[in-house]
Amino acid sequence: MRSQSGGEEAVLTAFLRRDRAIILTSLIAIALLAWAWLIWFASAMKTKMPDTGMNMSGMDMGNMPGMAMAPAFTPWTPTHVMIMFAMWGIMMVGMMTPSVAPMVLLYARTARSARAQGKPFAAASWFAAGYLATWLGFSLLATATQWAMEWAALLSPMMKSTDRTFGGYLLLIIGAYQWTPLKHACLSHCRAPLNFIQQHGGFRPQRLAALELGMLHGAYCVGCCWALMALLFLGGVMNLFWIAGLMVLVLLEKISPWGQTVARAAGLVAMAAGLAMLAGFWQPPAA
Repeated sequence: MRSQSGGEEAVLTAFLRRDRAIILTSLIAIALLAWAWLIWFASAMKTKMPDTGMNMSGMDMGNMPGMAMAPAFTPWTPTHVMIMFAMWGIMMVGMMTPSVAPMVLLYARTARSARAQGKPFAAASWFAAGYLATWLGFSLLATATQWAMEWAALLSPMMKSTDRTFGGYLLLIIGAYQWTPLKHACLSHCRAPLNFIQQHGGFRPQRLAALELGMLHGAYCVGCCWALMALLFLGGVMNLFWIAGLMVLVLLEKISPWGQTVARAAGLVAMAAGLAMLAGFWQPPAA
């Protein structure tokens, strides 16, 4: 009996390892595909934008020599809205998929154990889909924000802030948020996957319930990271260096032992940069 039990345990362990490998590979593939699209899109923008007046961001530069005058806002078409929403959505998938991997792997392990005992349990993909759906909702808000900023002539054709005063105050707001109780409450949920699950009724075996739990986790993640994402309006929405830097910062906040300290330190840096920008001592590097 002991040898039979040991054999079953070995089989279960092998299944768990296989599942972890499959899920981790899938998450990496999703992130890499998203990054490949972002690199292509950023390259296309740089190729088509200079000296052509091409309206990639809703700005019509016209034929103004040297672009000396403020760009005029060109109303977005439905196609333009879809492109900008896709850009934000794919960007969020590429940036946030790595940080949700520990939670998805934890969910997958529980699901596999339940199914090994003959209990039906939703696949981890339902939880992951709920998480990413929340970030797609954030992408819709980011698209609307970008439209409003372009309408107010606060973004350049390369989707970067053109107003020093606006940029300075934006940095101050971002930095201050990094110190708020709301930021750290959301970050605490993101940093402790098991505690999050326990505080919200445990893992849910039904598909829609798993989807809902993933969306809830995504909401905490948005609450933790929305201010950092606003930095993209300062350095350039499609500036790949800023995107990669923010992804690393988010990962450090969520998985490093010093996550809360990293968040506060980032807030101090943002506020110092905001004051320097308002005083005219500093300007973000070109996208």
